[in-house]
Amino acid sequence: MQYFNLHTHVYTHQEDILELVNQYPQEFEADLPQYSIGIHPLFIDENRLESDFEIIRQKISLPECLAIGECGLDKRSETPFEIQLEVLERQFVLAEKHQKAIVIHCVHAFQELVELKKKLKLTVPVVIHGFSKKEQLAKQLLDNGFYLSFGKNLLQNPELESVFILTPDSRFFLETDMIEEGIQEIYALAAKYKKITVAELQQIISNNFDAVFTNKQITK
Repeated sequence: MQYFNLHTHVYTHQEDILELVNQYPQEFEADLPQYSIGIHPLFIDENRLESDFEIIRQKISLPECLAIGECGLDKRSETPFEIQLEVLERQFVLAEKHQKAIVIHCVHAFQELVELKKKLKLTVPVVIHGFSKKEQLAKQLLDNGFYLSFGKNLLQNPELESVFILTPDSRFFLETDMIEEGIQEIYALAAKYKKITVAELQQIISNNFDAVFTNKQITK
């Protein structure tokens, strides 16, 4: 059975790994077998915004495009927050129109993210990538229909173990993002935390992949 890497910036060409490679519109690589594409809140360029959206519109309907993202909100960004919200809302509307999942980058703006999801009444799955926060926020996001993806912080922060254990099996993914460690290492630790085998974990995430990226119904 394959490993699934929810979010990476590097395609590793390994046959036993299904990788959702992050793409930015102006740096698009056409030869990737699966990708997400979106406008990151740290890299919003108002001078080329319409060009970026045109590229997303061209790519989103292709079968290789599994999701919009990473997109989101980041209060460290130099881009005014209101513009970030507008850009994210436009991407949410595109994802809903094309029934694509959404991969989210969020820093210090989770409440606004939840409110926007509610405002638009999104029906497509929304995944918070690189989740590293405490149980209270995890519960709030899960209660509002989000999925959580765990990566480097699961390896680096032992306190995240309890958050991961409490996350329902039907609502999480694993990822490498930009770290050097392979997805196999993250799966091994995650399986240890869940007290299951890696093969069982692969099956759980395979089920989640089907639910989120092939529009199959999932039991919450």
